[in-house]
Order: sequence, then structure tokens, then C-alpha cells
Amino acid sequence: MAEKPAVLIVGGLGYIGRFLALHIHKNDLASEVRIVDKVLPQLAWLAPEFEEACAGSKFMQADASREQALARIFDRADGKQWDYVFNCGGETRYSQEDEVYKLRTLDLSLALGREAAKRGVKAFVELSTGMVYKPDSSPSKEQDKLKPWSKIAVYKLQAEEELAKIEGLNLVIVRLAHVYGPYASQWVATALCMARVYKALESEMKWLWTKDLRTNTVHIDDVTRALWAIAGWYAGGRPKWDDKAMGKVPTFNIVDKGVTTQGAMAEVIGQIFGIETGFQGQLISTFAKLNLDSVVDDVNDELLGPWADLLAEAGITRPGPLTPFMEKELLKDTDLSMDGSRLEEVVGFQYGKPKISRELVEDVIESYKKMKWWP
Repeated sequence: MAEKPAVLIVGGLGYIGRFLALHIHKNDLASEVRIVDKVLPQLAWLAPEFEEACAGSKFMQADASREQALARIFDRADGKQWDYVFNCGGETRYSQEDEVYKLRTLDLSLALGREAAKRGVKAFVELSTGMVYKPDSSPSKEQDKLKPWSKIAVYKLQAEEELAKIEGLNLVIVRLAHVYGPYASQWVATALCMARVYKALESEMKWLWTKDLRTNTVHIDDVTRALWAIAGWYAGGRPKWDDKAMGKVPTFNIVDKGVTTQGAMAEVIGQIFGIETGFQGQLISTFAKLNLDSVVDDVNDELLGPWADLLAEAGITRPGPLTPFMEKELLKDTDLSMDGSRLEEVVGFQYGKPKISRELVEDVIESYKKMKWWP
């Protein structure tokens, strides 16, 4: 039997990185795993089940965007090279200065890519975002028009393009929809925190824009399985890939089949919290488009106080990464709409959780309760 691959996960304590490490650990998929992150495990809000997979001898604290750290990150005790490198790193906060994204996203990707090429890594998997596509209500396929609509996406796309120029890099790019699941602290989490406040205030949760706005999703369990399948597929000779028809760099969307919209999310949230949900209508949405900053500030002012009160009442002193704070970059009237069929057809991947559901979202809330984050 061939030896199991040796795996390096950069940004390994981030949301996707930690679940990827857990998937590899639970299923005993690798001969060696190294988790690299600039944050220490003690400060990363890790749930107990990640302890073994992400900490101890597997963990290395380093900033991979710094050239001088690369040798330490890539060198192995036995002198061999890593088989798979997953870049789960990069700045994930919204509304930062350009310089922050350049340094923490673009420079990081390029430093890792050059080093991986130099060392002949068999598969270098770069995580990107579906926000690089030109927004369209019909789902974007991998070769469709690109027009990034968040700052994170602008720098992720630059990273994709620059990595593709690195000679000898075995590059595969994955573009993700909104990732949700246990312990998630972005997007779905924000909506859940907002709903919790509206329930406490006994008022209707009104969403901007329309119920048809696409906010495509994918469950973290499917993301980690897909990442592993893609790396194995690439290292195994990229069967069914046609450079001429599909482009030189294999690129895959990871998105469930549920065509998640704001309406679908509103329905699930309404059911779980027993609150009225609705949409603001044309007039207010038009006003919001023109005055997005002040609208977002108003919503945040309205919700952050009551959220703090809820935490205090519940005796939660370390509230974890959850907040109802709304990022205006995420509140654009923009469709995140993707087609994930290439992954199924070329790699043979099957989604285990093809659609967001009340049960899956209730699991997310349960995970918050377990960590004592949830009021």
C-alpha cells in the first residue's frame, strides 16, 4: 500500500483549517500533519474535539507571509517534502485597509506558492471565494466572468492569478460559497445573533433587498471532504481534466445544491426562533443602496446594546467570536450564486448535506450553547 500523504495546513486554526485537520485526524488519512497558524491554539476558541487534531506536536506557530519563516514551516524532520499543502490562511475580516489584505492574503499565498513550487509539492490547494464572480442570478461556473465584489475577493483573485504564473507549481483553486456549520462565526452566525436579539425585542426581523437574493451556502463537512478529494484527485494525475476546454489551472466551486436565497434563510430562522421575518420593500432598499453606511450603522446601533444585555443576563463573560455586528461589505445587493457541478462530474464528489435546513442550523446553535457562547 502506498504511504499516506504528508499534509501541511497553513491557517490551520481558522474555521476551515481546523475542520480539515479534524477530518484528516478522525479518518487517519495522513502520515504526518502540520498545522501552522500565527494564533496560538489557546486563543483560537477551539472546541474540545479539535484539541488532538490541532494542538500539541502537530501545531507550529508561525507567520507564513514572512519569507524567513518558510524554511521552518516547510522543513520536515525526515528531510522529505510535504505531499499536500492547503492554504487556508489569509485575512477573513471585512472592511480592513488594502494594505492588510495585500500582506495577509496576497503576499501569504505567493510566499507559500513559490516555496511549494521550489520543493515539488504534489498538490497546492488555494482557497478562494465565490465573491470573485460577476454577480448574476444564474449560477456562476468556474469559467464565467470575474468581477470581485468584496475586498477579500479582490485580493483572493489577484492571488489566484499570480499563483497561476509560478513555474512548476501544482496548483488547484477552490472557490467557496458561504461556509456554515458548528462553531461558525461568520455570515450564518451573524444572522442567528440578529435573530436572537429580535426575538428578545419581540420585533420582526426585516431583511434588505428581496427574498430572491442568492446567498449560496455549503456545509463545513462537505468543504473538508471536498478539499481532501480534490488534493487526492490532483496528486493522482487529474483524471477527466481537459486543459484546452477547462483551462490550465484546475478550478472548482464548492457550493451545495440548495440554491440558498435570503428567503430560504429567513424561513429557516423564522421557524427556529418563532419570529416574524420579512423584507424591507423597494423604497427602503433603494434608500439603503444610496445610504448603506448610515443604514448599517443604525442596524448595528440597534442590535449591539441588546446583544450585550442578553450576554450579561446569561452570565456569559467570555462571549466567544459571535456578534450581531453587520458588515456592510456583506450587505450589498449582490448575488452569491454558484454552480458546483464540475466538482461532481470531474472529481466524482457527492455532497452529504446538499441543502441548508432547519436541523443543520439548529446544530449550529447547539454548538454555540456547548461552548457557552449563546445567550
